[in-house]
Amino acid sequence: MATRSKSSQRWLKEHFSDPYVKKAQAEGLRSRAAYKLEELLERDRLLKPGMVVVDLGAAPGGWSQFVRQAMGDNGRVVAMDILDMPPLAGVDFLHGDFREDSVLSQLEAMLDGAPVDLVLSDMAPNKSGVDAVDQPRMMHLAELAMEFADGHLKPGGAFLIKLFQGAGSDDYIRELRRRYDKVAIRKPDASRKRSPEVYALGQGKRAQIK
Repeated sequence: MATRSKSSQRWLKEHFSDPYVKKAQAEGLRSRAAYKLEELLERDRLLKPGMVVVDLGAAPGGWSQFVRQAMGDNGRVVAMDILDMPPLAGVDFLHGDFREDSVLSQLEAMLDGAPVDLVLSDMAPNKSGVDAVDQPRMMHLAELAMEFADGHLKPGGAFLIKLFQGAGSDDYIRELRRRYDKVAIRKPDASRKRSPEVYALGQGKRAQIK
């Protein structure tokens, strides 16, 4: 009979004793990540009714679910992920690999030229545990998300993205500062302390890159 490793057992114990996991289960949310987004968006009051929001790396749907509930019946939420995601009422979902041009074209077709108010990216690669492998993969996804925001986010819009602190992240943040009037780096309370993740928030997209 297969047995779990000690590290796997520790993760499971930590996960199920996590107060944010328990809170998400009690409130019917798909993931604890919703509380990260809630803190990040409410601090700057970024979410308003009627907005067009794109959620990259959406599965299992915690962020899209929170945004949809927060905006009520107004606005539009378009989500995509390489992993499949059970349907969410009021969320248009695209199942595909964002790194593929054909998937990007499908996402653009779903938007049908609508200017985007807010781009969210919680994308991350499957971690190998080898930083020299994982960090470049993470930064590649981050570059693709920034390119998407460059092309589809309306002037004055906002871009929120998860980053892993490490090689390339400082250069990436410098690039954000060329594109947005205000850039802040945040680590929400719901983010596990041992995680290298931080969230970069760009507000006030400029019409031209500096």
